[in-house]
Amino acid sequence: MTAMRPRPWLASLAGRIVTIFLGLLLVVQLAGFFTIRHSIDANARAQLADQLQVGERLLGRLLDQNAQALTQAATLLAADYGFREAVLSGDDETIRSALDNHGARIGAGVTVLLERDFTLRAAGSRGGEAVQPLRQRLAASAASGRPPAAGQLVLVGDRPYQFVVVPMKAPLEIGWVVMGFAVDHTLGQDLRALSGLHLALLAQPAGAAARVVQSTLAAAVSAHLTQLPAQGLAEFDAGGETLEGRSSLLARTPAGELRAVLARSVDEAVAPYRQLQALLLGITLAAAAIFAIGSVWTARRVTQPLRALVDASRRLGQGDFDTPVPHPERHDELGELATAFDGMREVTRRRLYLDDLTGLPNRGQFSRRLSQALEAGPVAVLMLDLDRIKQVNDKLGYQMGNRLLVRVGERLAALAALTGGDGCVVARLSGDEFAWMLPGAGRPEAEAAAEAVLAALEQPVRLDDSVVDVAAGIGIACAPEHARNAESLLSRAEVAMYEAKHRRAGRLTYDAAFDHGSATTLTLLGEMRRALQHNELRLFIQPKLHLLDGTLVGAEALVRWQHPERGLVPPLEFIPFAEETGFIHELSLWVVDEAARLLARWQAPGLLPRLSVNLSVHDLMKADLVERLSARLQRHGVPPQALCLEITESAIMNDPARALQTLQALKALGCKLSIDDFGTGYSSYATLRNLPVDELKIDMSFVKAMEKVPKDAMIVRSIIEVAHNLDLSVVAEGVENEAIWQQLAMLGCDEAQGWHIGRPMPVEAFEAWAAAHRARLEAASRVTA
Repeated sequence: MTAMRPRPWLASLAGRIVTIFLGLLLVVQLAGFFTIRHSIDANARAQLADQLQVGERLLGRLLDQNAQALTQAATLLAADYGFREAVLSGDDETIRSALDNHGARIGAGVTVLLERDFTLRAAGSRGGEAVQPLRQRLAASAASGRPPAAGQLVLVGDRPYQFVVVPMKAPLEIGWVVMGFAVDHTLGQDLRALSGLHLALLAQPAGAAARVVQSTLAAAVSAHLTQLPAQGLAEFDAGGETLEGRSSLLARTPAGELRAVLARSVDEAVAPYRQLQALLLGITLAAAAIFAIGSVWTARRVTQPLRALVDASRRLGQGDFDTPVPHPERHDELGELATAFDGMREVTRRRLYLDDLTGLPNRGQFSRRLSQALEAGPVAVLMLDLDRIKQVNDKLGYQMGNRLLVRVGERLAALAALTGGDGCVVARLSGDEFAWMLPGAGRPEAEAAAEAVLAALEQPVRLDDSVVDVAAGIGIACAPEHARNAESLLSRAEVAMYEAKHRRAGRLTYDAAFDHGSATTLTLLGEMRRALQHNELRLFIQPKLHLLDGTLVGAEALVRWQHPERGLVPPLEFIPFAEETGFIHELSLWVVDEAARLLARWQAPGLLPRLSVNLSVHDLMKADLVERLSARLQRHGVPPQALCLEITESAIMNDPARALQTLQALKALGCKLSIDDFGTGYSSYATLRNLPVDELKIDMSFVKAMEKVPKDAMIVRSIIEVAHNLDLSVVAEGVENEAIWQQLAMLGCDEAQGWHIGRPMPVEAFEAWAAAHRARLEAASRVTA
């Protein structure tokens, strides 16, 4: 298996989980942070606007309070007896002196006495001319019938004054006492102390530019105030500081305008909220850190079990099905996944390493354990083949035969556990063959174990109401005496086993004399391997025709060996040997690969729709058979439906459960399945009904004899009827003359194969034959038309 390169942490699942979770948190937190920040800024500015508005009202109240105080002072002067006598007597000198003295006492900058019509009567030394703008406003008010307002603001030159006008009565109204007070920085300081707002007064004489006459702001900031609009709110920058200002008109006379600007620093107003924002930012960062830690912890909780599953899958890919998958102590989906994965491992292990029927190790597992034991030291192998299993199947049924195999396996396993010691393995190799491995044992220990097996099998096995006697032939082979690798050791034990059965000796230890022509056998095996490597094998093709119209519906691919020295070797000289040595599986795969190559070439022109290939019992026992067949079909781009796999009836009945499992997998792949040599085995119709096959191929021994032997003709008829009732097609093999062809057609057989149609022929000859056969059919069709 190719080693996987380590990926960057951010590209891992844990990195993606942490990145996504943390990213989502940051997006949400930052969105909330900026939304709150915007809301805070908007709220602070709204509150600032409210504060400026309140400050504007507060300024009005301060001016009103100041006017009331001034009015009281002016009222005292107007009510002074001596001052009234002076006014009534026309003593102007006394009037001016009283105005000056009283004005100095209360801090008035302007003191005057007006006639009833607001003409100047007398003025103190503090500015008679300054009252001229006020006289014009008073006259205008009188003309409109309104009484003089208290606390009027008037721009005198470029200085703001607040005037109070008090009537003087004796007892009738004889004039007006007017006092004016310059508006100075005291007003701004009072407002600043009460509201925290800055106050600036802007004077704009008629025909002149506005300028700041009073301000609590720094001179550099005050210079920006003249750019503000005359009314409403405005934001302005002053030396890097942002201020919010509110302008309002205090007075307007022909001499000019007086405006008040209330201002406050936006930064100061927002400062308390900035602390809240800093706190929110700190909370956001702390939450992100906590969330990051939690995400890493969560990611590890998720990925660590997944890494364990990845490691387990790699072990499975390397063939290690014994190591359990770690089960985390958790009850969520990951725990369920680990449990399911381990269950899959166990099922796969049982299928790959264990026999489905007995639960014992199978041939593959036994060979693997044997190879491991050979690396550690001496090993002995006992191989035994049971007698009379076929009779049990025939008389009591396959279900009883299977139960007998299970009971024998239990006896062998119990005996091995009792006498074999550590590391012993009992396995069912196939059908009625079992094996027992004895690590560290030599010839004496192995022969003693064989005697114990024979003794254990002497006891009859009770199956329901039946009692079955069991016997076996046992072959013994020891390493390193007889072989040094697992394959050879098993082969030697098998040779000894068959010799023991042949001699009815019970048990025999391998001897080179048992292996008739062993050197020749090894040479033949080497030559067969070389034949595969040097392309000495050939496919011969035998056609199949439809019995109804004679069209070419398929063909069978048969392997031949073109030996460089001996010429064309007949199949009977190497196929049985390949089956005995297990090399038949390599031959089968070569045939499938070559057949797929030919199908890819023939399907485009429509030369042949389907090609049949034979599979042996060894092929059915291979766990990777389906995978290897599928890979060869895919390599040549051939659909599985174009390949028909022929399996002999005896191969299926050798291990029905295992064969059924393999056949179902081949059927799921899409291949057509055919039972070859049907009629020579011992399968029942019930078994046939459960097999996922598409076709029955009648054994040629019945077909060849049906013309002369009525019983064989009846068997052929029965097979055809049963097959059609089971919705299976029928192929008759061994059609050697026209009479048999016609007889099969009358019986309703679907397809025929035999020398009457065509012998197995090389590929090029088959292509020529197929072209000629098509031409004959087309010519006959034109004549008929």
